[in-house]
Amino acid sequence: MRIPQHVAIILDGNGRWAKAKGMPRTYGHTVGAKNVENICRACHDIGIKYLTVYAFSTENWSRPSEEVSTLMKLLRNYLATCQKTAKKNNMRVRVIGDKTRLDSDIQETIEKLEEATKTYDGLYFTIALNYGSRDEIIRAVNKILEEKKAGVIDADTPVTEEMISEHLDTAGMPDPDLLIRTSGEERLSNFLLWQNAYTEFYFTDIHWPAFDKNQLLKAVEEYSRRDRRFGGVKQEETENA
Repeated sequence: MRIPQHVAIILDGNGRWAKAKGMPRTYGHTVGAKNVENICRACHDIGIKYLTVYAFSTENWSRPSEEVSTLMKLLRNYLATCQKTAKKNNMRVRVIGDKTRLDSDIQETIEKLEEATKTYDGLYFTIALNYGSRDEIIRAVNKILEEKKAGVIDADTPVTEEMISEHLDTAGMPDPDLLIRTSGEERLSNFLLWQNAYTEFYFTDIHWPAFDKNQLLKAVEEYSRRDRRFGGVKQEETENA
């Protein structure tokens, strides 16, 4: 079975899963947060090297204030325990998105977590927080313009794909091979639009809190059966060239 190097997941369906059980949406978010560690461990066991999860989007601020407050509380709790989890699982943690809108204590915790785990190499785990792909691309373009103005980049140098990629939040990471979205929705929702140009998509009706290692294996098996092509050339052909 061909294992994807980088899997990205849109964690969807926490609220619907909870509602189906007669529980409040916040309960679904709590169980969903706990499931992240399970899937991190499963990715490591399967041999997936990079995992990126969409935890909180720039649009999520428009949700009811009680729900946003619960999500921020869960985030604080998760980040507080993540360093210990990362050490146990040899997991490097990175956070992408516009962190400036997050409370200062969350920003400080993220900085400490990234610093403490920077030498781990078992699984490269990336969390998208206050992330929106259009916002990311705009920020990348503005960084390039600022560097041109400052003379870091020659003003006459044309902007290239490589230049934009190097200024995205995901700089230094390979693009996702497989994108999974749980809970039956079949859209990208402003997640890694640039990076997903050649990514395989897998959609499942399973809600995120119920998405387990067996479901992950099912997605990887489906990915493995697909005939991967890049610009009309099979991946196998490029690997054997």
